[in-house]
Amino acid sequence: MKDKNEKKKDLEDLKKTIEENSNLFVTSYEKLTVSQDFHLRKTIRDAGGSYRVVKNNLAAKAAEGTPADDLLRELKGMTSLAYTAKDPVALAKALTKYSRENPAFTFKAGMVQGRVIDIKAINDLASMPPKEEIYAKLLFLINATATRLVTTVNGVGRNLAVVLDQAAKENKFSE
Repeated sequence: MKDKNEKKKDLEDLKKTIEENSNLFVTSYEKLTVSQDFHLRKTIRDAGGSYRVVKNNLAAKAAEGTPADDLLRELKGMTSLAYTAKDPVALAKALTKYSRENPAFTFKAGMVQGRVIDIKAINDLASMPPKEEIYAKLLFLINATATRLVTTVNGVGRNLAVVLDQAAKENKFSE
C-alpha cells in the first residue's frame, strides 16, 4: 500500500504529464494479455507517444484546472492514457490500427491541441495524411501559383516585345 507522500508524488507526476501534453487519448484496455500490452506500448513508443495506466479518481484530480478537466472528470472502468506533445495524427493512426487488431483495446475520448474530441473525431484524425505530406502539398500549391504568376508577367512583356518588333519591321514608327 502506498503512503500519503507516494500518492501525492503520483498525483503531481500525472498533473505534470497532462499539462505538458496537449494531445491525449483516453482508452480502455480490459482483457489485454501481457504480450498484447507489450505490443501496444511498443506501437505507441514508435509513434512518438507515451502510455500510462491511471486510476480514474487520480486522473480526475490531476486534470483539475487543465484543459483535460472535462475529459478526465467522470471516467469509469479500466482507463489508460496515450499521450504526446508531438504529432497527434501519428499517434491516432497507430492507436486506431492497434484497436482494429485488438478489439479489447478501445477509445473513450481524446484531446488534441487542448480541445476535447470524441471517438469519431479520433477516427477522422487517424485518416488524415501525415504532416509532412500536407506540407508538401501546400508548398506545391504555393510554388504552382508563383510559377503561373511569373509566366503571366513574362508573357505580357514577351507579347509587347513581339508587337514592337513587328511594328518596327513594317516601319510603323516612321513619320
